[in-house]
Amino acid sequence: MNTAVKEAPPSTNQPVKFVIGVRILDQVKSALYNPGDLKLKVGKTVMVNTDQGLKMGVIASNKLPNFRKDSTFNRVLRIANDNDIQAENRRLQVEEKAKTLCGDKIIELNLPMNLSRVVHQPHMNKTIFFFTAEGRVDFRQLIRDLASNLRHRIEMRQVGVRDEAKVIGGYGVCGETLCCSTWLPDFTPVTIKMAKNQGLALNPSKISGVCGRLMCCLQYEHDNYKALIKNLPRVNSQIQTPDGPGRILKNEILEQRVVVLLEDESIMTYHLDELPKPQKSQNPQKP
Repeated sequence: MNTAVKEAPPSTNQPVKFVIGVRILDQVKSALYNPGDLKLKVGKTVMVNTDQGLKMGVIASNKLPNFRKDSTFNRVLRIANDNDIQAENRRLQVEEKAKTLCGDKIIELNLPMNLSRVVHQPHMNKTIFFFTAEGRVDFRQLIRDLASNLRHRIEMRQVGVRDEAKVIGGYGVCGETLCCSTWLPDFTPVTIKMAKNQGLALNPSKISGVCGRLMCCLQYEHDNYKALIKNLPRVNSQIQTPDGPGRILKNEILEQRVVVLLEDESIMTYHLDELPKPQKSQNPQKP
């Protein structure tokens, strides 16, 4: 049976007119590739050049005009053939065998690490083991055991919990797919002060993502909240209201209202426009 298929011609220095979205099979996000002269449809399985070597992927989007004329894109080499599919199946089998073996060895050697995923690179005769751990791990014996059983190069790569969540994917408490695994390009620092400025309860189960760190979405509206709380008085500070003096119990930031405990023990809610302009003694809240 002849499995020869048309391959993309060699690359030239001409700017790419169109690009196409390809999702590598073990990844969540798609990336842009140069389709060359190949006639490709959404859902077609193809072989592409990547920074990690030859990979199999699925066409995720039709041709798109390339507005980034100064950018370079990896090539779609060909439509996947029978040999490519067999090679992909062999790679998956090696990864499954390596993951099972490594998990058993970690337990046997009592190593303080968690194996998360395994990537086999046939073109380099190498398998990469990604793991998370609280600190440094002495895995020299583990590497020796893996190398003697698998008969190829071994690389252990420690990654952070956020990076691992980005690769594995999942769903957040909002019910949507994780931002980091779908559209968020880079991680930026998220601080507990962002949660405080938004008036959120500082309960770890409420403000932490599936990775166990503060949710990335806390930063999305941080600048808006900083602007909104500038003129709001601090909680527990004394304030003058239309009904007399009182103490701030709570700030409703988005509504620009304050909840006040008056001297007669009654609780009233006022919009910021109903209150006198804040004085220094009233301790306006700092962002």
